[in-house]
Amino acid sequence: MTSSRPTASPSPFAYAPAPESRGVVDLAPSYGLFIDGEFTESSDATRGGGTGGGLRKTVNPATEEVLAEYTQAGDEDVDRAVRAARKAFSTWSALPGAERAKYLFRIARIIQERSRELAVLETLDNGKPIRETRDTDLPLVAAHFFYYAGWADKLAHAGFGRRTAEGHAGPDPRPLGVAGQVIPWNFPLLMLAWKIAPALATGNTVVLKPAETTPLSALFFADICRQAGLPRGVVNIVTGDGATGAALVAHPGVDKVAFTGSTGVGKAIARQVAGTDKKVTLELGGKGANIVFDDAPVDQAVEGIVNGIFFNQGQVCCAGSRLLVQESVHDEVLDALKRRLATLRVGDPLDKNTDLGAINSAEQLARITALAETGEAEGAERWSPDCVLPSAGYWFAPTLFTNVTQAHTVARDEIFGPVLSVLTFRTPDEAVAKANNTPYGLSAGIWTEKGSRILAVASKLRAGVVWANTFNKFDPTSPFGGYKESGYGREGGRHGLEAYLDV
Repeated sequence: MTSSRPTASPSPFAYAPAPESRGVVDLAPSYGLFIDGEFTESSDATRGGGTGGGLRKTVNPATEEVLAEYTQAGDEDVDRAVRAARKAFSTWSALPGAERAKYLFRIARIIQERSRELAVLETLDNGKPIRETRDTDLPLVAAHFFYYAGWADKLAHAGFGRRTAEGHAGPDPRPLGVAGQVIPWNFPLLMLAWKIAPALATGNTVVLKPAETTPLSALFFADICRQAGLPRGVVNIVTGDGATGAALVAHPGVDKVAFTGSTGVGKAIARQVAGTDKKVTLELGGKGANIVFDDAPVDQAVEGIVNGIFFNQGQVCCAGSRLLVQESVHDEVLDALKRRLATLRVGDPLDKNTDLGAINSAEQLARITALAETGEAEGAERWSPDCVLPSAGYWFAPTLFTNVTQAHTVARDEIFGPVLSVLTFRTPDEAVAKANNTPYGLSAGIWTEKGSRILAVASKLRAGVVWANTFNKFDPTSPFGGYKESGYGREGGRHGLEAYLDV
């Protein structure tokens, strides 16, 4: 497959292909489940019946090539994994925090040592550009394990002690037990780190289910756990589709549920655990507003807009998918944005020059396509730069919608793709009102040279994360989460510990 570079005008400069070698990744033809420290077949496969045991294929979304087969875990497999985690919990939770920290530090160092391999693997299985997996995902994955390793022996000082009968905070925060964790396909290894690192640091054990379209990095992480000498049963990986995730969430041996994914599935999980004593955190969808005021540095803002919506092909829950531009600078910002989009390179995700890779799956591409067509049908004006897309794989050109109102579907529904809706405002109050006019509440961005305006507007935005003069910046020390239909609970930072402690 070749990369293509859409251009607004002929250029004397051309990029030679700079592909990363996929030879650094050694893929097996098929993978089993990782339970109690070993890769194993499904129980149903050995008996020749049941709901699990079948093999599913994971494909490269840029080429539709089958990468490997993996096991569909059934109810009995989930039960085995939970029982292994429960058995390991008594030993793992009894370790001094400093001893648990050694394992997390070791995992972090192995991730750094294997970062090139893991970056190529993630790009192959997910479709995102190698530049993003190499420069963003993998450094953040290691950073999360390093950060929570540092917390493991300091939990008594985190301010999350158990309450005494008199209501006073005690010095001994305790782990919950077995954490059932379900992660999405857009940041497979990073979402794994967000969940596993704080769970292990606080003394919990884990059963994790990766997304059905991106299971490979979780299975490679299982090998890292063995390489680090992690005790058996502390981390278990069960692969499969939504039925596997539902079995994990419903299992009575799970004490804590952590889910990142769609709002619809999040609501189903909330209903499923209602009436139980399971602790739950949900990080769901978003429709983030990126607000550009008339005094914003236009070139800097345009780079932030591009990063906000086209990073990872817009398949980001906190993407800045609604651009709110002050009327007086609308034309200037839009012209600059179109010029910038004409320089984006769409193509082979393994090419280091690529800006936009492939959409993760045929199903997701169909959803993006349908919503974009709805936007046109409702009267919004659609624009994309000249862009020749590869013939194989799942691709969608970077797209803008103008003449958008708050009633348009493209301004209300989460598209989860490289599609930006542009709206205007006149006053800061109008910007806040439009930004908050959404069922979601995950992220927002503000672009202005005035610090006082940043503080005034940010305090009125109903969003869990507000960036100022930047977008999509993450740090393991900073909490992340949303309001309303974007879920509840926080991951990252000191706040991310609380979700795994009995407080």
